Amino acid sequence: MTYSPNIDIAARVYNHSWKIDPVVRSLIDTDFYKLLMCQFILLKHPKTEVKFKLINRSYQVPLAQLIDRKELEDQLDHIRTLRLSKGESTWLRGNMFYGTRSMFSPDFIDWFENLRLPPYQLEVKGDQFELSFVGYWPEVMLWEIPALAVLTELRSRAVLRQLGRFDLQVLYARGMTRIWEKISQLNQLEAINIADFGTRRRHSYLWQEWCVQALLAGLGNKFLGTSNCLIAKRLEVEAIGTNAHELPMVYCALAENNDTLAQAPYKVLEDWQQVYGGNLKVILADTYGTQQLLSNAPSWLHDWKGIRIDSGVPEEMGEIAIQWWKQNNQNLEDKLLIFSDGLDVDKIILLYNQFSKRVKVSFGWGTLLTNDFRGFLDDDELAPISLVCKAISAEGKPTVKISDNPLKASGPPELIDHYKSIFGVKNQKVQEVIV
Repeated sequence: MTYSPNIDIAARVYNHSWKIDPVVRSLIDTDFYKLLMCQFILLKHPKTEVKFKLINRSYQVPLAQLIDRKELEDQLDHIRTLRLSKGESTWLRGNMFYGTRSMFSPDFIDWFENLRLPPYQLEVKGDQFELSFVGYWPEVMLWEIPALAVLTELRSRAVLRQLGRFDLQVLYARGMTRIWEKISQLNQLEAINIADFGTRRRHSYLWQEWCVQALLAGLGNKFLGTSNCLIAKRLEVEAIGTNAHELPMVYCALAENNDTLAQAPYKVLEDWQQVYGGNLKVILADTYGTQQLLSNAPSWLHDWKGIRIDSGVPEEMGEIAIQWWKQNNQNLEDKLLIFSDGLDVDKIILLYNQFSKRVKVSFGWGTLLTNDFRGFLDDDELAPISLVCKAISAEGKPTVKISDNPLKASGPPELIDHYKSIFGVKNQKVQEVIV
């Protein structure tokens, strides 16, 4: 394993001496689920045209004032020069993922080796960047994670430029202490299972890698792995992930009528199990309401391994999942709940205590693992922001996400109302969007 605990992150941040210090170093500096979905989309919808757009939900943070446009363009242009290396290709072809060495087909790897990310569109609107990507779905969807990582790290760099060398040393020492204290708390839980899900809104690549090393050292076998493929390769840990909301969002946008719209989320899952099986049969249920999706689910979904909870009140969503399994005579000891929405230590402990004795539980710990410098600077300038990059249209038709939290809904308001009527979504509880 490549282990580098002695990297002086503060000195690296202070001494930016390259013409461009890349935020994204590799095409596999991305989340594992994006590669799984990319292969899936390449098989099912290779020529569907999709548009992705960056959305800053923390609109009070003026990214276009903080980040120099030329610096952003340089980073994005650099990403377009990246190609899959021989070592990365070998890793994807030969590594054991979820118990199999044939996760990625030779055809997919051949396609990936020849991929160059398509052009981007960048404008400044007020004090925000308007960044979008248009093209064939398998290509443009791979912009999502690097685009988010670039904006988030450039924002961190802009804030940190005001600090001197010793200020930076102290800042990172405090950050390391905070993370280690969190890990020590979690290690008190006998059967905790934690994975790093923090790529998209990380403070920086180097900081995410340090956090993963800390998890590995502090939790041992309780640490499941990381969603970041490059870090998984470098540190020889498991790459973790399944799928995301963009699949049902695009499938629904492509629906020809209300009947096919209502069935589209299940069509996604049906297609998914044709391509993947076993540990990848995890339902992401909240795109159009967890309760609604499970209530109308076909019987073949009953034996899927798990459900990922990514919005709504997690304590309630977990109970809904357990009740659904019980109603369909499933053995709870065989089922898995994965929590991944805005988690930090207190919430992880609460959910662990509520569910771990009834069902298998794991946690995808994201932004508040890899970007928690809250309270360290005046005006909390390093507090993480809620930045997303969503598929907003497919073949020119708008996409919609309802979510179990109405504050996470996206799409034209009239279409959101239409989707709610189709999927039977009524009363929803508003939850603060932490990150």
